[in-house]
Amino acid sequence: MATTKLKGDLTINLLGEMPRVGVIAPDFTAVKASLAEAKLEEYRGKKVVLNIFPSIDTGVCAASVRRFNKVASEMADTAVLCISKDLPFAQARFCGAEGLANVETLSAFRGDSFEKGYGLLMTDGPLQGLLARAVVVIDKNGKVVYTELVDDITHEPDYDRAIAALQQA
Repeated sequence: MATTKLKGDLTINLLGEMPRVGVIAPDFTAVKASLAEAKLEEYRGKKVVLNIFPSIDTGVCAASVRRFNKVASEMADTAVLCISKDLPFAQARFCGAEGLANVETLSAFRGDSFEKGYGLLMTDGPLQGLLARAVVVIDKNGKVVYTELVDDITHEPDYDRAIAALQQA
């Protein structure tokens, strides 16, 4: 079982482990802003960034969505999927207010295929039931080429390493 931190001193246990680099990314079902379901397999043939975070209504989470929105606008054949347990309405409200049109928000509030496949559900602590902050980069063939479980939920991911992996994918 993987762990992360909250504000440096509180260890947070996660449901399992993230997929390893080199494996085919586990498929999952999540909910789009339109309330339609989306599956990871629908993005096959594109490079995919999974930007995973606890809640879009926090500063660090919002910063990662903004940053990856910029990256997505500059890279062809790339889908950036911003995944949290927020309701699709909150995700859409945030992206609309921010003018973010290059990322796609997906809610993992319904079902458990994402949390089981990616092991990022926080099982204790004050954010129990939400997803830990992480980034997964997937190549056009569905293979995981980069993962980062951020060491502390209050920290931003390493954008430069994620972008480098995306450019090489």
